[in-house]
Amino acid sequence: MLSARNHPAVPVVPRCWTFPPEPGSVSRARRAVVDALSPDCCPEVRDDLALVVSELVTNAIRYGAEPDHAELVELVLWPVDGCYWLAVSDPGEGLPHRAPPSAEATGGRGLPLVDALTVTRAIVPRPVRGKSVVVGLRLRAGA
Repeated sequence: MLSARNHPAVPVVPRCWTFPPEPGSVSRARRAVVDALSPDCCPEVRDDLALVVSELVTNAIRYGAEPDHAELVELVLWPVDGCYWLAVSDPGEGLPHRAPPSAEATGGRGLPLVDALTVTRAIVPRPVRGKSVVVGLRLRAGA
């Protein structure tokens, strides 16, 4: 038998969830992520992450999934390299775009908000169909 010091550290296993493409999934996704965070997570990071989850899951439901189909929105969260990484995946082919909203617009501010709260955002095509929007948030506010 090998001792623990002869083995590499076991990486953190990502938390994964799936949600139906319906409006109620946004609050369930937000609660799942907040509940999965470490108890010592900074309250500002917790709030920022909850807001980012809400925006990305809303977009995935609104623009990437079809409610009449059995396709699900997937959510993955994992901490590594000083960030909480979040991937929200949907079966849609369309890419999120960031057009500046007009002063009268009631929407269109989600991705600029996500970009302001995260250190990076990428859109990654999925191997078979759809895409993942991946963002990183610092584990500590102001870091």
